[in-house]
Amino acid sequence: MKTIKVLIVDDHLVVLRGLRFFLQTQATIEIVGQAQNGEEALQLVHALQPDIVLMDLIMPGLSGIEATRKITEHYPQVKVIILSSYSDRDSVLQAIKAGAIGYQLKDVRPEVLIESIQAAMDGVKTLHPQATHQLMSHVVMEIEDEKSIDILTAKEIVVLKHITLGQSNKEIAAELHISEKTVKTHITHILAKLEMQDRTQAALFATKNHWFD
Repeated sequence: MKTIKVLIVDDHLVVLRGLRFFLQTQATIEIVGQAQNGEEALQLVHALQPDIVLMDLIMPGLSGIEATRKITEHYPQVKVIILSSYSDRDSVLQAIKAGAIGYQLKDVRPEVLIESIQAAMDGVKTLHPQATHQLMSHVVMEIEDEKSIDILTAKEIVVLKHITLGQSNKEIAAELHISEKTVKTHITHILAKLEMQDRTQAALFATKNHWFD
């Protein structure tokens, strides 16, 4: 079985030592170097040509995101796995967009990290469950944002506009010369089509998407 050459990048010596201690016990992994910032990582990638780079995100100087972007751009054969303490949506998205093939948290189980390294060698992306959750949340938000005002009827659009103005059902009924019952029916249809739970959520969604600017 081919030995996997790994470069570890982290500005905390304790993390570096811990990773090195564990990984060097794996028969299929060779630790070829370690770096404490993005600039050092780039220099060592050029000099050592590792298969895998385990990359921290927040480091002095060149960040893990920028280092990942440069590595994947200039050394496409080198696979970068982010190993970070951060699982927020922006960090995960930036890392993936920068070209990282994996995103794991530093509390990842050792055997899972090994699986992630092996998967990266096969070109398979792997994500920590928390990172996956963040990406799924982002996808759901994008899908919601793609909802178009065109799915509403002309009367429903008018009712929703009055809702965004903060008017009550009674005020909307008086303004449009219809019954409150009819207003409630329109609101029910609006919420169903937009997949919203209440009128406030629908009003915020319409405002966020500038439907009535």
